[in-house]
Amino acid sequence: MHLIPKNTFFREIFDDLFDMPIMRSGDIMRSDIYEEDDNYVVEMDIPGFNKEDLLVDYNNGYLNIIAKKETEQEENKNYIRRERYYGEYKRSFYVGDIDESLIKANFENGILKVIFPKKQLEDNSKKVIEIE
Repeated sequence: MHLIPKNTFFREIFDDLFDMPIMRSGDIMRSDIYEEDDNYVVEMDIPGFNKEDLLVDYNNGYLNIIAKKETEQEENKNYIRRERYYGEYKRSFYVGDIDESLIKANFENGILKVIFPKKQLEDNSKKVIEIE
């Protein structure tokens, strides 16, 4: 026996509250990483974004990919349900110390492709200290 009938207004409100998906970077920015000759390639699905919404940077050995979309406020719309999400999503991949001038990126049909070299830079700043 159910105390609340299945299709009541209150049941629908509670179902909607607990049924709302939580969007994480990994959900919207699914990635494949593979080798191609002397490079690694990251292919990432970023649907619903434009090239201008994306930022790819390299900092301290990390390749960072940021997708940011501002909310669209339309005053004449009376929404019954909103499932499209806005905000900032970020993924970071540790790629090591590489020549950042060799990193290339392309965005087409909702797929971001980033190519970067496998070869690590040699750290010439290390000095051997002679023990006296």
